[in-house]
This record gives sequence, structure tokens and C-alpha cells, in this order.
Amino acid sequence: MRTPRTIAVVAHQRKTLGGGLDELRRLLTGRGVEKLLWFEVPKSRKAPKKVRKAVEAGADLLVVWGGDGMVQRTLDTLAGFKRGKRVPVAIMPAGTGNLLAGNLGIPTDLEKAVDIAFTGERCHFDLGELGGEHFAVMAGVGFDGAMIKDADGALKDRLGKLAYVWTGLRHVNGEAPHAKIKVDGTDWFDGEASCVLIGNVGTITGGIRAFDDAVPDDGWLDVGVATAHNALQWARALGTMAVSRSDKSPFVRTTRARRIDVELAGKLVYELDGGARSKTRKFTASVVPAAVQICVPASV
Repeated sequence: MRTPRTIAVVAHQRKTLGGGLDELRRLLTGRGVEKLLWFEVPKSRKAPKKVRKAVEAGADLLVVWGGDGMVQRTLDTLAGFKRGKRVPVAIMPAGTGNLLAGNLGIPTDLEKAVDIAFTGERCHFDLGELGGEHFAVMAGVGFDGAMIKDADGALKDRLGKLAYVWTGLRHVNGEAPHAKIKVDGTDWFDGEASCVLIGNVGTITGGIRAFDDAVPDDGWLDVGVATAHNALQWARALGTMAVSRSDKSPFVRTTRARRIDVELAGKLVYELDGGARSKTRKFTASVVPAAVQICVPASV
């Protein structure tokens, strides 16, 4: 593969991996790059402006440093450009949660992740779209959205992945809202749902294999509904996911669709790729096929 002439780095200042950003700079410049553009942001929501600058400056490769939130903001921005301006993305998984990187086989080893940026394959992947934003991993509402909302911010900074465990325990006995769900225009679910999850990949928070058949380049989104109401039912559902297929659980129902319409009895917080968003009562999620190009390990 030809070495990119211009590489742009968009990095979350508070995230760490390996020897940090200084090591990343050394590894990149050691590859003979002609021009290195460098952007650092204090939070992921500041990333889109820098991503646009990188594209407008003619970057041949965009290196994103951070977790799933940082990656989501980056890919969402890139998906808004015309296909001809698409820039391949190399993920440096420096976040608390690195679900997309993990699903794509990108290791939490800085030197290996940089090597993939230069020698890996550049593959096109789908994204989901919800509320005008794109997501690469998942979108969720109910138990999932409430858990992530409570874990966001200072608690996640202090506890890391344990923040999700702590807040999750607080919500397992919460009320299950009534939900009506249509998939590709047909009625699919009508009942109490403690969680509605839409996935673009198989493995979600906590390493749970929620969607056994999901792949991010097939032109489909996977949708799941959990009906577990208490800690015992959640334990049974998660236990089934750990040893078998998620759809083998009596408390889980899954299917696939290109468009999912969800109507809730009341407003709830939803999440995109581990980041909490506003409350909503209705939303539509749809797949955007081959929306972005990401560097992944070369197939043997």
C-alpha cells in the first residue's frame, strides 16, 4: 500500500494508549509521511470541526485517537461528505470503551494499531443513522440509555468500565416502558421492553455478544428487544448470551432490518455508541451502506 502523503491526527487529549500522543507522533513520522496535520480536542464533541479541517486540507488518512464517542463523532462527520471526498480512518483505541475497534480486530497496542493504518486493508463499512447522527456500533433506549447516561462524565472518568457495571445494577429493577416497533414498515413488537437495542456489530458494552449474526458491511442493522424486568431475569438473559445465542433467551427477541421505527409510551434517553443523547418518544433508525472506509487488519 502506498504511504499516505498527508496524514491528519484528531486526538482526544484526555485519552491514553501506550506511550501516549508523543509516541503516536514518533511512530507516524517514522513512516516517512510528507505532511502531518495535528489536532487535539478536550472532548469528543469538539472533534467534528477538526475533522472537517483535516478533510478540507486534503488528508489522505485520518487517524482518530480516543474511544467510541470520539470515533462516532469522526465517522458521523465523514459520512456527511460526498463519496468522492471520503478519507480512510485509522482508529487508535485509546478510550474507556473501544467497541468498534474490538469488533474490527484492531488491538489496544499502539504500535500494532499504527501498523494497521499503513499495512492493513481499507474496507467500507455501514453506519446506522438516528436523529440526524450516524453510529457505528449501536443505538439504544431504555435500560441501556439510562445506564450510559448515569455512567457518562466524572463517574466514567474515575471508574472506567466499572462505571457501566455500577450504574447498570441501579437500573435492573427499573420499569419497562411500552414500546411499539416496526421493521421495514411491518409491525414486529408491541409490549413492555426494558431495552431496545439497534446494532451494527455483534459485541456491545461489557463484551456481550448481543447480535450473533451482525456484521458491519452487510447492508443491515440488527435490532433486539429485552423484556427482562428484574435482576434474576437479566442474569438469565446475560447468562444465555454468554454460553449460547442471545435469541435463545426467553427474555430477548432479535431480527434484522434496514429501517426500524420505535414508538415509546413516554420520553426516554437514548444513546449512540456509548454516548447519552436527549430524551425522545419516537425515533427511526436506518442503515447507510458503505458509508465510511476504515483501516482493519489485513486478512491472511
